[in-house]
Order: sequence, then C-alpha cells, then structure tokens
Amino acid sequence: MAQQPPLVLDPTGADHHAEHRALRARGPATRVDVLGVEAWSVTDPVLLKQLLTSTDVSKDARAHWPGFEQAVSTWPLALWVAVENMFTAYGPKHRRLRQMVAPAFSSRRIAAMKPTVEEMVTRLVDRLASLPAQEPVDLRQELAYPLPIGVISHLMGVPESQRGDFRVVVDGVFDTTLSPAEAQTNTARVYGHLDELIAAKRSVPGDDMTSLLIAARDDEGDGARLGPDELRDTMLLMISAGYETTVNVIDQAVYTLLTRPDQLELVRKGAVTWEDVVEETLRHEPAVKHLPLRYAVTDIPLPDGQTIARGEAILTSYAAANRHPDWHSDADTFDAARTVKDHLAFGHGVHFCLGAPLARLEVTLVLQSLFDRFPGIRLAEPAGELRPVGSLISNGHQRLPVHLHTH
Repeated sequence: MAQQPPLVLDPTGADHHAEHRALRARGPATRVDVLGVEAWSVTDPVLLKQLLTSTDVSKDARAHWPGFEQAVSTWPLALWVAVENMFTAYGPKHRRLRQMVAPAFSSRRIAAMKPTVEEMVTRLVDRLASLPAQEPVDLRQELAYPLPIGVISHLMGVPESQRGDFRVVVDGVFDTTLSPAEAQTNTARVYGHLDELIAAKRSVPGDDMTSLLIAARDDEGDGARLGPDELRDTMLLMISAGYETTVNVIDQAVYTLLTRPDQLELVRKGAVTWEDVVEETLRHEPAVKHLPLRYAVTDIPLPDGQTIARGEAILTSYAAANRHPDWHSDADTFDAARTVKDHLAFGHGVHFCLGAPLARLEVTLVLQSLFDRFPGIRLAEPAGELRPVGSLISNGHQRLPVHLHTH
C-alpha cells in the first residue's frame, strides 16, 4: 500500500475537529508531521488500545527512537521526550517510578482530599458571587485555572508565592506555537522553579508530596532514591498533568452545558448525574488531543497492510479516537445519557493516568457548585467567537466569558 504524504498538524489547534476527521479518513493510523517530526497518528480505538498495552511500544525515546538526539536540540516539544520520569519510562523503570508515586493517588488519599477540594471550590464560587453582577467574568481565568493549580499545589506543597510562576511555565509546556528557542527558554524557567521548590523542601520538609518524593526510596528494588533528574521531572509531571488537563475539562464541561441547555436540563431533572456530564466531557472534548510520543520497539504490522517500522514515532490521538464512529454512535454529539461511557481521555494500559480520580472529583464538585449557585449563567459572547488555546496537545479555550446572573 502506497504511503500518503504526512498530514501536517496545525500547531494552533484552530479547527481540531476537522483535522481529526481528516485523520480518521486516512485509516486506523496515518503519518503526520508534528512540528517537523514525522510520526504515526493512531485514531482507531481498537488499534490504539492494542498498541497502548503492547510491549512492542515504548515511551523511552533514548532507548527506542533514533530521532531522539536531533529532536532534543531542535524540536519545540523536546521536553516531552527528554524528561526522565514515568511518562517516558518503559518496562521495569516505569514500574519502579510509578510505584513511588502511586501512593499519593490512592483511594484513601483522594477521599481524604475531598473536604479540601470542597473548601477551595466554595471559596472560588463565593468570590465569583462577589464580583459586579453586570460585568462578564472569564471563568477560565477565575475558576478553571485557580482550582486545579490550588489542588495540585496543596498536594505538592507549592507555596502561594510560586503558584503563578508554575502556571505560566506549565502553560508554556503545552503551547505548541512556541519556537524552539522560546520552548528552550520556557524549559529553563520550568527547571528553575522546580529547583527552587526542591531546595526549599530539602531545607524545611513539609507534609506534602514534594517532601515525600525527596525522601522516598524504592521499596521493591535496591532502595535507591529518585535521582536528581528523576525527582524534578517527576514533580514536573505531577504538577503539569494535575493542573493543565483539569483546567481544560472544567472549561469544556461548562462551555458544553452553556451551549447545550438540554443537557443541563437533564442534570436538573435528575435524568443524569454530574458524574455523567464529566465522563461525556472527557469523551467528547478530552483535555489532551494528541500526546507525544511513543516508539515502535519492533516492526508493527497494521490492519490495512502498512507497517510502523522499528524506531518510528507514534502519536496517540486520543480526541480523534474518542469520536470514532465505530466506537460510539452519533459520536460528535454530546450526550450525557450515553450508556457506553468508554473513552481514552486518561490513556490506557500501564500509563493510565494516576490522577484520574482526583480530576474527576474536582470537575464534579466545581460543576455542581457553579450551576447551583448561578442558575442563570450564560455565555457572554457567541460560542463561535471563542478561540481555542494555541496547542495541538491541550484542548481548551483561550477565554470563557460568562454572565453569572440573568440580569
């Protein structure tokens, strides 16, 4: 089968739904250009699940991607493949790193955090209620941002004085419109803030995950601690994944309910739950559209006769897979009453997101509180005028302006 030329992905994410339809139309997997790096975009959910659970697919660029050295020096997304944490680990190394982090996201710990999250949500919604009633409010700025950064900062022990800095640099990590030089500058700032936090916690440990990671030892291996790069990259993963993605789910859930009043009415009548809304948002508009990168450990034959050759890069295209017509009926329509709620918003297999229960908790609580407090909430601008964030990875709006009151 003759290969099609790579489809060049739009770094601005200006019309991602049209792009995802084009990807699906090219078959279960197709070659794409990701800011100058060629990869296989996989959009068929059956194939994607197979690859995500196969030992023939690795996330370790150093070991399994011949393009690694060039990418880290010239690619704007170099940080995504160069970090040394469980995000880029394979096999025993991945198991070791995940086991050292997993206790922070146990069911018991998430349950224990619920009162703290509820308190944060109440405080933020109270603040919204205190704003001038006649003026529009940017809910992304005033609610979707501060709740997740507050929750993950509480978990990691990030002081108030540093939270704004982390927000800016994490946004930069997901911004695929940056030049290589701008991305390198942002990466240097990321590590500067992480090193400052680590130094502070080494000096004065606290009851937080950063202090625990500094002291943690591998209980099932040789008892070694995280190396310096593993430590700060693990912290980067927890802060960025625990913040940016949840911002977008809150954003997309609120936007959908304001543009689909029939769905909001289903909640208010008790026909569906807030949890149903969260799951359908995760399917319909997942926080991450494409996630870089994985690599073929050996040649991988595809159902259509093509082959992902050993060493070639693979892009997991979660958003396109979530709307695949062979998986969900009427897949482009938001339907909180769907009986089949499967999706890939949190990944699949050994790299499934540890923070999924915490994210679900945050979004559920914030939706319930927001719509209970402001039953007349509505968009302050036409939906078609809201622009997406500049990213082929992150899936949200630049702004989400609303009127909180009916008058």
